[in-house]
Amino acid sequence: MRSVTVYCGSNPGADPAFADKTRELARLLAGSDIRIVYGGARAGLMGVLADTAMDAGGEVVGVMPQALIDREIAHRGLSDLRVVGSMHERKALMAELGDAFIALPGGIGTLEELIEVYTWSQLGMHRKPVGVLNVNGYYDALGAFLDVAVEQRFLRAQHREVLSFDAEPETLLSHLARAEPPPLAKWLTEAET
Repeated sequence: MRSVTVYCGSNPGADPAFADKTRELARLLAGSDIRIVYGGARAGLMGVLADTAMDAGGEVVGVMPQALIDREIAHRGLSDLRVVGSMHERKALMAELGDAFIALPGGIGTLEELIEVYTWSQLGMHRKPVGVLNVNGYYDALGAFLDVAVEQRFLRAQHREVLSFDAEPETLLSHLARAEPPPLAKWLTEAET
């Protein structure tokens, strides 16, 4: 992995552990010469991620639509700030630039970005590993939902396994580095067995 796309909240969240683990991940990535690609904001966990990585000598690429830059939420001290025209372009470029994807705690935008790249993996649109940093059980409910989806035959077990859940940054990075390419989905016209 040379580059990791990280999705995370533009708020810090209620638990100080969210920022602590974000700093830990940022230092690990920077120390491993792995470029961070993220949404480009200066606030919340997004700002913590960027500031920590840059303080550790890492490369950080932000991707942000012009409309959000105009609202003065962009981080101005990044290695590289890519300006795009829309949120769709933002997500596409972030996916293109990363060799793997990590979701830190965040809100509905973080969840939407994670689920989109997870879905793209299932559909064979990319073959990159996807994981969540499950700080203090933040993503336990998502994991439980996916387990129910498997049980009810809306998701195949092999696709459930594509999304790694780890509580520690170092463990998550190790899993992503060793991950086999995700299996390709069967087309919807094929019968489930």
